[in-house]
Amino acid sequence: MTTTNLAVLVPLLPFLGAAAGLLLGRTAPGFARPLAVLPPLASLVLAALVAVRQGGDAAVDAHTELTPTGSVPVELALHIDGFAALVAVLVAFVATCVQIYSTGYLRDDPRYPSYAALVSLFTSAMLLVVYSGDLIVLLVGWEVMGICSYFLVGHYWETSEARTASLKAFLVTKLGDVPFLIGLFALATDAGSFRITRVLGAVASGGIDHPTPIALLLLAGVAGKSAQFPLHTWLPDAMAGPTPVSALIHAATMVAAGVYFVARLLPLFESSQAAMVVLAVMAAVTMAGSGLAALAQDDIKRVLAYSTIGQLGYMTGALAVGDRGAAVFHLLAHGAFKALLFLAAGVIIHAAGTNSLAAMSRMHGLRDRVPDAYWTMTVALLALAAIPPFSGFFSKESVLGAAEHVTAGHTEHAPGAAGWIVLVAGLLTALLTAVYAARLWLLAFRGRGAEAPDHGRQPLTMTVVLWVLAVPSLAFGGFAYRSLPGWFDGRDLTPTLLTSILGTGLALVGGLLTYGAWQRTTALAARTPLGAVAAHPEGDAGLVEAEAIAAHEPAYGDIAYAPDPADPARLLLGPLHRHAAAGFHLDALYSALFVRPVQAAASLVRFLDREVVDTYVQAAAAGPRLLGAAVRRAQNGNVQTYVSALLAGTVVLAVAVLLVATGA
Repeated sequence: MTTTNLAVLVPLLPFLGAAAGLLLGRTAPGFARPLAVLPPLASLVLAALVAVRQGGDAAVDAHTELTPTGSVPVELALHIDGFAALVAVLVAFVATCVQIYSTGYLRDDPRYPSYAALVSLFTSAMLLVVYSGDLIVLLVGWEVMGICSYFLVGHYWETSEARTASLKAFLVTKLGDVPFLIGLFALATDAGSFRITRVLGAVASGGIDHPTPIALLLLAGVAGKSAQFPLHTWLPDAMAGPTPVSALIHAATMVAAGVYFVARLLPLFESSQAAMVVLAVMAAVTMAGSGLAALAQDDIKRVLAYSTIGQLGYMTGALAVGDRGAAVFHLLAHGAFKALLFLAAGVIIHAAGTNSLAAMSRMHGLRDRVPDAYWTMTVALLALAAIPPFSGFFSKESVLGAAEHVTAGHTEHAPGAAGWIVLVAGLLTALLTAVYAARLWLLAFRGRGAEAPDHGRQPLTMTVVLWVLAVPSLAFGGFAYRSLPGWFDGRDLTPTLLTSILGTGLALVGGLLTYGAWQRTTALAARTPLGAVAAHPEGDAGLVEAEAIAAHEPAYGDIAYAPDPADPARLLLGPLHRHAAAGFHLDALYSALFVRPVQAAASLVRFLDREVVDTYVQAAAAGPRLLGAAVRRAQNGNVQTYVSALLAGTVVLAVAVLLVATGA
């Protein structure tokens, strides 16, 4: 079988699995789990074969015209270069791990068949984006992911948080997709084609007449899909969905799509210095702001959500300095350890019965209840904090090294200002990342107080997946930075000495600073006992999470929301803590600027429609109705009434004639 045929099967198999799962989920629920696991597993094998055959050499291209359009053609095209081959392996790998994990995590969920089918469809859409060689076909996968995210984030639709979060995720990403769509059509108009290879050829030959406005329009869609400032606010709220969905969205799909898109079309963005500076500023604000916000969060999943936003900022920062190899390298490394972080968090939530770090910090011995999650999450947090030799160190340092090269004037792909912006923000974020990673680890696993509840061992499908993901989190970076340059334009990914020393030093300082603050606050604080932990059905992790999302009060009273006096974030952030915990009030700002005016306008339209327009409509109907009632009263069928009316009319006419005659 040719490489092209294998590549077609990679996104097709999860799509067929999703269709079969939706059709057979209710009538034959026993097939739900095989249909959930086997298609992405087969896609993983095929994606690996495609990657081996592609081997980082010349891109695999194939195309056929879908239908005559009369102008710019739309083609079903494949374009598989080294970036696409490796990202597809990542997507299929994480999706397979998520589906296996979900068989245990949601084993008692009655909506599991539809959930699994949507995850497979989500995976298929992302693989379509990765392999697509035509921008319109890419757009199809782009939009299908948005629809799937709406349903998956709202999986626990019984809770208002899930309903609101799913709607918010859909609307915010669609807000970015409108200018994105305009930018795609403007780009195709200038290039004369939607084919990516032809678009890049037009860019290289100077055939794009308006590179800056097109690049900025496309960046709006990227900011929405990849949760970059200022359209990042949907991602923390999307944690209302099941934890495996969070792992999939944050590690391999949805948010990775925007970064991958810019990497694919990076020459277009490089043709506009203004767009590169805007991209650098967007990345810098995203990195630093999300780091501060993550440090102040109490919900363990929201900490990881803001962490994802910051790591995506590193990727866009690498793109802003013209190094897509470093960006995709960090995307691959981040995919492994972020999936591990979320899936381990799911095990911890199951064991603790809450998402709250404040509540976990009041539990003694939680790490002994979940040893697999404890050790694997420790590995993932070290990778997140970029401590050598874990994978995050090599990928993050490649980003900082790329920024350093730009500041030194060693490249013409990006302006020097972009290099300085990304380098300074990246170093600051390295410090913040280590701080919030250490805080999460201390509060979750070094708690003091009542004994943590014991709900037995987690299903084997959940714990095995954690150890599988721990391997690339530990070993991928050291292997990849030597092996991947041949796949990524031949650019060197070796960390530079200066950024390695600065980045690692700041990470170590951040960890030590957090540990010292935690010891100080722990010594000074009077610990509050957690009290009774609500019982929950054995093994029903999804129900535990749904209840934890809905509200902490039923299980813990006010204690889960009570500020933890031993939280080092309050000491480290001081008066900034309240603002960082609220995401610097961006949601409130957007509500004041957009939501309330739209609601006020809608109320005005409703008033005009009901009180003004409806009044005229009702009056137009009431007039004939009253006239008809009057006429009906006269036409009552009584002969005497008719004769009396006739005589009265005759008298009136006679009097009128006399008056007229007398007047004449």
